[in-house]
Amino acid sequence: MQNSRLKTLLARRSFLGQSAQGIGMFALASMLSDKTSAADSVKVPKWTGVLDKLHFQPKAKRVIFLCQAGGASHLETFDHKPKLAEMHGKPMPESFTKGQPIAQLQGKKLTCLGPQHPFIKHGESGNEIAAPFPHLGTVADELCIIRSLKTNAINHDPAHTFMNTGTTISGRPAMGAWLQYGLGAAADDLPGFVVLTSVGGGQNQPIASRQWHSGFLPSRFQGVHFHSKGDPVLYVTNPNGVSREQQRDVIDAVQELNSLRNEAIDDPEISTRISQYELAFKMQASVPELMDTSDETKETLDLYGTKGADGSFASNCLLARRLAERGVRFIQLYHRGWDHHGAIKNAVANTAKIVDQGAAALIKDLKRRDMLKDTLVIWAGEFGRTPMAQGSGRDHHIKGFSMWMAGGGIKGGTTYGATDELGYNAVENVVEVHDMHATMLRLLGIDHEQLNFRFQGRDFRLTDVHGHVLKEILA
Repeated sequence: MQNSRLKTLLARRSFLGQSAQGIGMFALASMLSDKTSAADSVKVPKWTGVLDKLHFQPKAKRVIFLCQAGGASHLETFDHKPKLAEMHGKPMPESFTKGQPIAQLQGKKLTCLGPQHPFIKHGESGNEIAAPFPHLGTVADELCIIRSLKTNAINHDPAHTFMNTGTTISGRPAMGAWLQYGLGAAADDLPGFVVLTSVGGGQNQPIASRQWHSGFLPSRFQGVHFHSKGDPVLYVTNPNGVSREQQRDVIDAVQELNSLRNEAIDDPEISTRISQYELAFKMQASVPELMDTSDETKETLDLYGTKGADGSFASNCLLARRLAERGVRFIQLYHRGWDHHGAIKNAVANTAKIVDQGAAALIKDLKRRDMLKDTLVIWAGEFGRTPMAQGSGRDHHIKGFSMWMAGGGIKGGTTYGATDELGYNAVENVVEVHDMHATMLRLLGIDHEQLNFRFQGRDFRLTDVHGHVLKEILA
């Protein structure tokens, strides 16, 4: 113990830290007695990103990811399958399913279930969208509908993990954390990665906060969950009897103590604590203003179909636009209502009614504010649903499902990829989750192979050793 302590004390950093400690204490006493805020002397560096220079000219500045948790059926949303309608009630051909991973239907009689809603062509593009989405139909020419997405996990939690982090292994950084690490924060008084959640329309699958965690990246990059009703962030308001000036005094004193400790040991988590204390103080002013939608016009509120701050998906879409305006880099909306193992006809209609207007309004609102051109909007669930019936519903399906992207350098009014005639396998321009991640990063000016972080002896990235940019869908 004595030898170990001696080595530590003789280390260069420790020596300098101990030498400067006396001076530091005099400086601290001086600053705390000065009328000037101690915050002026505490360096709280704004993270500007690990990338000194972007690899490509960026088309997007921010991402709004509309996560449809539970597994929305592609067959009742964006993938029209007339042949499946013809096969309704008939045995599912074994050539499709033999040896394939199936969730709850494993070992059971497999019968085709035809699409439960008609599809309608919209706009000049003729993009086909199921009838329960009339509002999205009005923005069809802004959408690139991808019908050939595949994933690797057939159960909800690992599938969410894969969609968010590029792996089914828990503990890896979420895509929003990677963006913060690479690009830095654009907002001074709000987190760069914000998550909002809503429920309704179907079984509400649980989601865990590790879906927006920073993993092995420093914790300053993890997402912050905002509540869309009541206090959006816990303890964002001061306790009764504590003024903002008094809170500033507490923050200043804590920051100075953290800074002294950080000078001695140079721990990145202390740097995180310093920056996040300051951010939290700024959020006490910025967050209430963000949540107060009284400055929105009646026209805007009617467009979204909400009065604001009511916890609905539509309200969260409005908040997403407000967050985007204020410089938040990655905004993720979870709607937990797409787990439809039974009664899928009415269930899809019910959930679509909850999310359709808000999603379409977000696109229209961004466009009229000239923000859609540099905001990438993504709509996707963790997987799709089987062409085979599970009673009156559908089981989990990973071999082919749909998503859409809009704005931020995406070629609107297009459809990319296809599943087979029954909607089982992605067969044309197959898209892996890593390809979606690679394309998202490309639109933000990042080469997905060049954004790395060394951890436990190897370089990691969001796309791991996979991923191809979908150049055909870029504007």
